[in-house]
Amino acid sequence: MIMNTQYAIEQTMRLLAIDSPTSYTKNVTDDLLVTLTDLGFRPTRTRKGCVVCPIGGNGHPLALAAHVDTLGLMVRNIKSNGRLAFTRIGGPSYQAIETENVTVITREGKRYSGVVQVQNASIHVNDDLDGGKRSDKTMEILLDEMVSTKEETHALGVSVGDIVCLDPRAQVMPSGHIRSRFLDDKLSAGMLIAVARAVSEGHVTLSRSTTLYFSVYEEVGHGASSGLPADLEELLVVDMGCVGDEIDCTEQQVSICAKDSSGPYDYDMTSRLIALCKKESIDYAVDVYPHYGSDAGAALSAGFDIRCALIGAGVYASHGYERGHILGVQNSLKLIKAFIEA
Repeated sequence: MIMNTQYAIEQTMRLLAIDSPTSYTKNVTDDLLVTLTDLGFRPTRTRKGCVVCPIGGNGHPLALAAHVDTLGLMVRNIKSNGRLAFTRIGGPSYQAIETENVTVITREGKRYSGVVQVQNASIHVNDDLDGGKRSDKTMEILLDEMVSTKEETHALGVSVGDIVCLDPRAQVMPSGHIRSRFLDDKLSAGMLIAVARAVSEGHVTLSRSTTLYFSVYEEVGHGASSGLPADLEELLVVDMGCVGDEIDCTEQQVSICAKDSSGPYDYDMTSRLIALCKKESIDYAVDVYPHYGSDAGAALSAGFDIRCALIGAGVYASHGYERGHILGVQNSLKLIKAFIEA
């Protein structure tokens, strides 16, 4: 039985509704703990905040990893005009966050809406609006509050270090396209929840000891550097598949990454994934990602003696307003199922 693709999409949309920029992930991991417990498993949370969930099987331990931390912003300074200077959490594109709606969350839990704008954002008074450089030096956050001084903004409770969440604007279109920020990597996390449910309901027969691992610091490079099972043999990272120039993958396919910025993935493991796609008639592409890193690199750099491979549903416009497709999810689930049953 094929895992329930629609359920994976529903879980993705639910996760997308929970703000979780890197370091502000307790709410989303709380949700994961409840969801996985309700499915009959016994997940735990590491000191760093990752969720680890054994789902059954025996021998030759395997982990499937996705990350639930996202890109975001942080308040860097309150300016004299009451607006906010920011620093990026992870690597969101400056062009892609311009004019985006945001929520500023204070340490006390207050939430303030706002918008990211370039300075002097009115085209009627700025001759260089189109050509001006976008950076954290030329862009700012305008709060939807009556503030015009640093003191007035500070009086709201807003401080340096406050988390700023970008509006994901998640939508599933009638065509099957899925549009949202943070499909990297909540689309994969939704798929792993679907894997958990399929195992719980007896639709999957695990061929080996299998653990789901949801990391929370992937976007800053050290997500899976700790908390993996000590006896782990293989790590299958499920993260977004690249779509773009000189890349074969489409949004409708599952992508198998042969190499990223850290180097090649395990040759044998990658070859087995390719062979399974051919055997099961799964629509796939093999690609090299020129500017990419994953939890596999974090785990290997931390010293884990494991084999690693990377797959994911094709996602376009990475680190911006991303787009995938339900067929990419379906093909990814088919490959995951084939791999954990092989």
